[in-house]
Amino acid sequence: MAVSPHPEGQPTDRAVDTKTNTRDLKLPEQMNIQRASKNDGNAARPIMLAIAGDSAAGKTTITKGLVAALGPERITSVCADDYHRYDRTERKSLPFTPLHPECNYIDIMEQHLQLLSMGQPILKPVYNHHDGTLGRPVLVEPREFVIIEGLFPLYTKLSRACFDITVYLDPPEFVRRTWKIKRDTQKRGYTEEQVLADLDKREPESEAFIRPQRSHADIVVRFAPVELRGESEKEKPSATLMLRPTIPHPDLSKIIGEDTRDAMHVKLLRDDDGKPVDVVHVHAYAERSKTRVIEEAIWDELDTHEVLPQSLGLIDGDARNEALAVTQLLLLFHLVQAAGQLTVTARLS
Repeated sequence: MAVSPHPEGQPTDRAVDTKTNTRDLKLPEQMNIQRASKNDGNAARPIMLAIAGDSAAGKTTITKGLVAALGPERITSVCADDYHRYDRTERKSLPFTPLHPECNYIDIMEQHLQLLSMGQPILKPVYNHHDGTLGRPVLVEPREFVIIEGLFPLYTKLSRACFDITVYLDPPEFVRRTWKIKRDTQKRGYTEEQVLADLDKREPESEAFIRPQRSHADIVVRFAPVELRGESEKEKPSATLMLRPTIPHPDLSKIIGEDTRDAMHVKLLRDDDGKPVDVVHVHAYAERSKTRVIEEAIWDELDTHEVLPQSLGLIDGDARNEALAVTQLLLLFHLVQAAGQLTVTARLS
């Protein structure tokens, strides 16, 4: 099935049902598309974070760390894979994979994102990854913070408008393939041959529908081994974070010095559009004592009563990765910062 990218991330050859496709309807004036942080200052609404990326890019690992850091009583996480339209058995006879919009209830996801961003509960569908079946819907109520992680949270303009902070995970393909083989063979019942065949089948749709979402992210994160050190994809990956000036970031110039350069440093590089952008490199091999200094300095920038979480950087519950810890901390910084700005706006309104 031929697919082709579209400037808005939409396929150009989609069959459109004008009776049910809400993306083709004119939005009422009171629902103008804009960033969530620019809404009316209602303090009851949650702070919305999107984490987008291809399958096995690390979305769930980052999300679990954020939930553990803030506590499930303060944060709601939703996997956008729950909006798959077909179960695993049904997909075997289809000409597309879960990476194609037609394999997902994009319209329903958009509606639910709008409700969550306004502090309203949703009745969310359920997709069971362990056996590929569709489950009974569950009630989801937004808390102070909401994380939406999955394949399509940044796919449409309407969905992107629901978020305060947007992230795209962009590991090199050789790393992502290694991670996917390990996960799907150990946790989802596939053989290595099945995973490799599925990766090849998904590649055109990944290029057409998933990777274009990278251009819409405030922060682009790439976990990868440091090739200059001779590291392989099986070792703890370091992290590179592209911090686009679409949201305010912590002032790292006051934090990073010669004494912490072995743990983290910043460069000014060019984005895909040629514009200058800060790029942060966090080394997985850094000593814990040095990353601890950086973490405390970043957290102090918030000037908050919140205590620096100690549960960051964990993979599968025990192994710690310093690059993952600092990445999660930067995302926590943005969540807490956005919550503080929202509270101030509400007091002034």
